Amino acid sequence: MIRNDNEYREAAQRLAEERERLGKHRKRLKDMGLSAAELKRALDPLRSFHAQLAEEVESYERVKRGDVGELQNLHRLGTTLVELRVALGLTQRELAERLDVHESQVSRDERNEYHSVTVERASRILDALGVDLRSAFEEPLVPHASSAPPDAKAAAGE
Repeated sequence: MIRNDNEYREAAQRLAEERERLGKHRKRLKDMGLSAAELKRALDPLRSFHAQLAEEVESYERVKRGDVGELQNLHRLGTTLVELRVALGLTQRELAERLDVHESQVSRDERNEYHSVTVERASRILDALGVDLRSAFEEPLVPHASSAPPDAKAAAGE
């Protein structure tokens, strides 16, 4: 995951270099007379790396435009906290100042994508970012017969 403009510039440069390297490698392998299947097998790992790097660059660009997406069932909470900071145009240092912690703490937390962050800590970060998190249950909460309390089962004649 790209977390700042410097990492973005480095990744974009690496992507351009990898694109050129992939083209040269493809030509070299073709010149060796490899079959289409052999060429594919030889190039797939490079293509996979290239695609992953391209996805990271595109993801950072999307987040910089403010497109963070939805948080569902708290999955990706850590990633979303990083994305919110980036989307708001804050540096790790600025967030650290707002949280009254050292910049290295924010850097370490973001590298780990806030793994095992507590609700209290996530709430502090959201407050520091000036972001409100709202949640709602989309499914109607209707108890199933098997999960009803014993007294409710007895009243129902079970």
